[in-house]
Amino acid sequence: METITLDAQIRKESKKGPSRRLRAEGLTPAIFYGPHTEPVMLSVKSFDLKKVVEKGRKESVFVKLDIADGEKKTEKLSILKDVQINTLKKSVDHADFYEIRMDRELTIDVPISLTGEAPGVEDGGELSTLKRELKISGLPSILPEIVEVDISNLGIGDSVKVGDVRLADGVNILDADDVVIASVAIARAAILEAEVEEEAEAEEVPEGVDEISEGEKDNTEIGRKDH
Repeated sequence: METITLDAQIRKESKKGPSRRLRAEGLTPAIFYGPHTEPVMLSVKSFDLKKVVEKGRKESVFVKLDIADGEKKTEKLSILKDVQINTLKKSVDHADFYEIRMDRELTIDVPISLTGEAPGVEDGGELSTLKRELKISGLPSILPEIVEVDISNLGIGDSVKVGDVRLADGVNILDADDVVIASVAIARAAILEAEVEEEAEAEEVPEGVDEISEGEKDNTEIGRKDH
């Protein structure tokens, strides 16, 4: 797992006013917590935090917090569990850091990366990605940053499911085996084209049926008048 170091400071106040002042100073309010750790209020540099968030792999990046409390400093390993985004200002308003213990199993969501070229796509099919993350658990030291899924055997009508994925010993996948990750189907354009062709064929005169000749039309009309 990639590990990023982030400087943090203990903060004493948690109300809206102090939080606004922190943001005005280029700092983001945050909290550090864990199953066996009392929550600790922190502030971190907004610029540095934004770089972590922009990686787009929130839980699959370890964050080593260098926490300063006056002259005292401590190091804590964590993951960025949650963030509050200000969509108007495009900034992070708050961050939650969850403590990691290297001797305890951790459950996280990691991104899926499709590798290889699906033969079905070359044959005119469409590749659909239906699942982009896997929920896995294991000791932090063996958890992967990303899960690669090979699609080089997928023809039209084929799919790869969670149950097809194999990870290192000690890493468990928590999603159901029958969940589809990716599939190759007949392209929508090909389906529409086939439907159009079928409609066109249905409108054509069936084989073995001749058009009525002019003479036959006249005889038909005379017969109708006689009646």
